[in-house]
Amino acid sequence: MDRIGKWLSGLGLVVLSLLGCEEAKVDGGKALSLADHNIQGRALVINYWATWCGPCITEIPEFNALHQAEEFDALVFGVNFDAPTDPQQQQADIAKMGIAFPVLASDPAMIYGYPAPEVLPTTVIISPTGEVLAQLVGPQTQESVLAGLGY
Repeated sequence: MDRIGKWLSGLGLVVLSLLGCEEAKVDGGKALSLADHNIQGRALVINYWATWCGPCITEIPEFNALHQAEEFDALVFGVNFDAPTDPQQQQADIAKMGIAFPVLASDPAMIYGYPAPEVLPTTVIISPTGEVLAQLVGPQTQESVLAGLGY
C-alpha cells in the first residue's frame, strides 16, 4: 500500500468514528471516539474480547497495564466480539471485564484490511503507517504484545 493509501486508511478510521460509529463509554462515562485520539503516526493494538471468553478475562489486565504505561507509545483499543448495540449493555460488558482502555463500537478490520477474528482472544497490531504487523491468537502478555510491535 502506498503512502497516500495508508494515510487514507487512517483517515477512514477517523471519519468512520465521526459519522456516528463512536466508542463505547469509558473513562468516567465520557463518550469517546477515535477523533479524541491522535492516531496519526502511532501504532495500534486492537484487542478482541468477549465476556464469556475465559482467556480474554485473563489477559485484560495486561492490556490495561499497557494502556496506562506512560512509556508505551502505541494506542490500545478493544473490540467487543459480541458487538452489543445497546449502550447500557456495552457499559456493563466493559465494567464486567474491568477494561480501562477505549472500546470501539465498530470493528476496524475492514479499514485495515485484515479478516475479522474467528478465535478469541485475538489481538491485531497495526503499524504507525497502517500496516498489519501481527495477528496474535490466544491470551497475550505485555511482553508478547511488545514483541509483536518489534520491541
